[in-house]
Amino acid sequence: MNKFTPKINNRKPVVLRDIDRFFWEKPEPAKSCLNALRHYILAFDPEITEVWRYSMPFYLLRGKRICYIWTEKRTGRPYLGIVDGKLVDHPQLLAEKRSRMKIFLIEPAEDLPVDTLREILQMAISLR
Repeated sequence: MNKFTPKINNRKPVVLRDIDRFFWEKPEPAKSCLNALRHYILAFDPEITEVWRYSMPFYLLRGKRICYIWTEKRTGRPYLGIVDGKLVDHPQLLAEKRSRMKIFLIEPAEDLPVDTLREILQMAISLR
């Protein structure tokens, strides 16, 4: 048993999948923010699925990558990465030094900006 294997009610340890461990090991308030973002994306469209690719959670629509969740290395601030973000024109998406992807930074101690997330996800899905 390792530090990523939580015990529940003194029963056998639960072995987490890598994707679940990603969310489990984050400190608060990023942990809650990331989990809320995860559930928002999965509820956004019934055809969106979650997979573990490139050591991060990716979200697919009918098998095509639309976005991923990650955190900034320096600050630990969560963000939503948009695949082919260069094709999405939204004022709150940042390209920084990325040539293909754009990101939407999220303040973990605040409520999810669901209106902005909805706009960005709709734009990303329209590319598929």
